[in-house]
Amino acid sequence: MALWVLVAVVLAPLPVRAQAGSDPAPLQFTDTVEERRFHALVAELRCVMCQNQSLADSDAQIAHDLRREVLELMQSGRSDDEIKDFLVARYGEFVLYRPAFQANTWLLWIAPLLVLLAGGAAVAVAVRRRGARPVPEDEGQEW
Repeated sequence: MALWVLVAVVLAPLPVRAQAGSDPAPLQFTDTVEERRFHALVAELRCVMCQNQSLADSDAQIAHDLRREVLELMQSGRSDDEIKDFLVARYGEFVLYRPAFQANTWLLWIAPLLVLLAGGAAVAVAVRRRGARPVPEDEGQEW
């Protein structure tokens, strides 16, 4: 029994030493044009795990894998639109920072305009109400 306790005490700290996965080898680009295209493309794609970071900014392991996959797709001759379509088919429209204007995304595109119009209307109403009230005259002040 004491042997099992000793083994458990010795082996218990081992998972603490585990580290997050990292990108084992840097990406290899054929030229600077491909590198610029790659960086522009991954900046337009959202990390499916982080959700608030682009694929370029995320340090999640899936982001490392997706960056490698994007580069492989680029090097196999696919266009940016084909790569985006591939990722959308796999992960949904969420992977795009700028999804296409469709029946299921119209509110996403129109909402900022609606909020701006509502704010402008609120300001206009407030200004009109303030302008409609007469300013009381104060005879007790000396100027």
